[in-house]
Amino acid sequence: MSDNSSAGVGSAQALPTALPVGLIGLERAEIASALGEIGEPPFRARQIWHWLYYRGARDFASMTTLSKALREKLATRFLLDLPDVSSEQRSSDGTRKWLLRFADGNQAETVFIPEEDRGALCISSQVGCTLTCTFCHTGTQRLVRNLTAGEIVGQVLMARHAYGEWPSPRAERLLSNIVLMGMGEPLFNYDNVAAALRIVMDPEGIAISRRRITLSTSGVVPMIRRVGAELGVKLAISLHAVSDELRDVLVPINRKYPLAELLRACRDYPGADNARRITFEYVMLKDVNDSPADAKALARLVAGIPAKFNLIPFNPWPGAPFECSTDEAMRRFASMLNNAGYTAPLRTPRGRDIMAACGQLRSASERERLSRMKARVAAGIPDDHQRPAV
Repeated sequence: MSDNSSAGVGSAQALPTALPVGLIGLERAEIASALGEIGEPPFRARQIWHWLYYRGARDFASMTTLSKALREKLATRFLLDLPDVSSEQRSSDGTRKWLLRFADGNQAETVFIPEEDRGALCISSQVGCTLTCTFCHTGTQRLVRNLTAGEIVGQVLMARHAYGEWPSPRAERLLSNIVLMGMGEPLFNYDNVAAALRIVMDPEGIAISRRRITLSTSGVVPMIRRVGAELGVKLAISLHAVSDELRDVLVPINRKYPLAELLRACRDYPGADNARRITFEYVMLKDVNDSPADAKALARLVAGIPAKFNLIPFNPWPGAPFECSTDEAMRRFASMLNNAGYTAPLRTPRGRDIMAACGQLRSASERERLSRMKARVAAGIPDDHQRPAV
């Protein structure tokens, strides 16, 4: 008879070890729940929240109001991972762009645009983009995946570490505003974006007011009301055309949610008033959407909506099919909107020399992939996605 005693009662069996849990991106209740699983009381969540989002702790060892034994215990069960900075570029105008690498190797870009005593951090919500807006460089990169809440919050933490804004300032701060205008369509990743913004807005942590956060969408109509009702942040609409015919080409999501539906959602946006106007973004394309007739139609289009305009000179990128409108055409366009009673500043392009301006973001990981693919094609080697089955 065979001897199976080695698998019997007396044998030493290795128990599975729980994988470390990342705390960055978890909301308060989720942190409390995770701590409860290791026998820690709910009040610990508030302590850890304070260290993470008010003091900017990078590790548990620095959380000195916790006992040494607890800090060691936490370090074995939880992670405080932030994205790695693959590269950083600084523009001659002070704009700063980071290429961030996440745990799975994917990358996205984050940009800080400084003003004299403050600035806006432009963060990404996806790796790549599911949209194919023809004037936008990011739109030429295929969607890889959504960013997690932790990866979105991580961009904010990384930037604040870069500028040394810890503990969290209550009054004047350099990173004063956040704009969700980086890579991706935020409303196609709403749950993660919403969780990240709730963390960023929490008054006991990073504490950036909802009045200083702007979410830009290309027009995911069913989600717009939800943004206003649940988050209450400022809304920006990537508009760029006054007719469905043209917008179908420039912003293809218009084929699903045409202008009439989009503008109805804007009129119904909770909380929109003259103090919290909706921003309509309009990229200026030479001989495409910059005529006096377009300006008049644009003013009529948004009638009845508390609105302002952000006129954006087209920022070129390699292979772009458009040119920027002339200075004269842009000034005339802005003047006509002003005369119609709307605020319509011409945005000064920032970070063009490092491809950090509006519409220019496109992760280096994708550029490298395309470069490798072109090299393989030139050498007669099939692309990775086209290799024949063996």
